[in-house]
Amino acid sequence: MTPRPGHIGIAQLEVTDKDTALAIGSGDVPVLATPRLVALCEEAAVNSVKNQLDEALTSVGLAVDMKHLSPTPIGASVRAEARLEAVDGRKLTFHIRAQSGKKEIARGRLVRVVVNRAQFLARATESD
Repeated sequence: MTPRPGHIGIAQLEVTDKDTALAIGSGDVPVLATPRLVALCEEAAVNSVKNQLDEALTSVGLAVDMKHLSPTPIGASVRAEARLEAVDGRKLTFHIRAQSGKKEIARGRLVRVVVNRAQFLARATESD
């Protein structure tokens, strides 16, 4: 199966202490960390194509271009959405955005590549 543009994936999170810049080490403030927000958007992208790939295939991250627009405190709910915009061979390009309530907190693009899961894992464990 080939993923089709237009599909949307969603991922949600309630911000906890472990999701903060302070906890992750990407800053010294107790608000949602940018790396955690990127991970949430990646999860939404994975969810977008989850049922569109053959069992032997998966997608892996290649590139992220995201603007983190607003701080989000502990206890806030965050919803990330990834819409598959384009399929170019194995390359999947997503438009991503995240909101907390009605406030947009992030937006951008994310690229993932379709790979054979077993072959990818074998390459990851090869010795140099």
